[in-house]
Amino acid sequence: MSLSSPAITGIDTHAHIFRQDLPMVANRRYSPHYDALVEQYLEHLDRFGLSHGVLIQPSFLGTDNRFMVEALRQHSQRLRGVAVVDVAVSDAELDELAAAGVVGIRLNLIGKQLQDYTGPAWNALFERLAGRGWQVEIQRGIEDLAQIVPAIVATGVNVVIDHFGLPTGGIDAQNPGHQAFLQLLGDSRVWLKLSAAYRSNTDPVQCAAVVAQLRAAAGGSERFLWGSDWPNTQFEDRTDYAEQFELIEALLPDAAERHQVLVANPARLFGFPNNR
Repeated sequence: MSLSSPAITGIDTHAHIFRQDLPMVANRRYSPHYDALVEQYLEHLDRFGLSHGVLIQPSFLGTDNRFMVEALRQHSQRLRGVAVVDVAVSDAELDELAAAGVVGIRLNLIGKQLQDYTGPAWNALFERLAGRGWQVEIQRGIEDLAQIVPAIVATGVNVVIDHFGLPTGGIDAQNPGHQAFLQLLGDSRVWLKLSAAYRSNTDPVQCAAVVAQLRAAAGGSERFLWGSDWPNTQFEDRTDYAEQFELIEALLPDAAERHQVLVANPARLFGFPNNR
């Protein structure tokens, strides 16, 4: 392995790896019937000229981050990670994750009670993460994001909103919940992933309109990221890596903006050294 990081040509900030024989959490919404290995992921990055990637711990593996951590250690020059942790995670455990290349935690709040994540215990964890320069990544539908993001941002941590904010069918500027979501994007600590439009049933035309609304709300593209969402769990038969990469190219036809989203922004947020 080279000791120097490759020059950044593009960063895919959202992908999952797993094996179907790994222990999985009870009450999970999904169980994979195949393996998604880091070697396969790196092949996709190479095929599309992308130098770096970010692994996101899948919800069905819970707080057992070992499979992801092993991959991060093997490919430390190219990969970073976002873990799933318990609210009472120790500083020693966070240190171990950080040493492997983890730079944040994920809250998949689909089907969860939001108030459970705004109490003293979670706030204490968010403050500890802020001290490390980590991020909190959130998956939740657009209607509810404004109920929880401000309280988390107030702890000093960066917040990354997954998958365009899951705006099913698009963003309705007249909808109060959608308006509140757009207002979040004016905060310098709030980032957004332009990823997995298929998870909100948003077609390419709607998606282009959504990007224009997001850009206006955020005052530019300086906190937008892109992710392939590989291996596109639950949608494997409807999309693939190539289609997701082609979509972001179509959504961001301006080369300077595409560089901002694929290179400059994620390099800054995820701590990749840019040697160019």
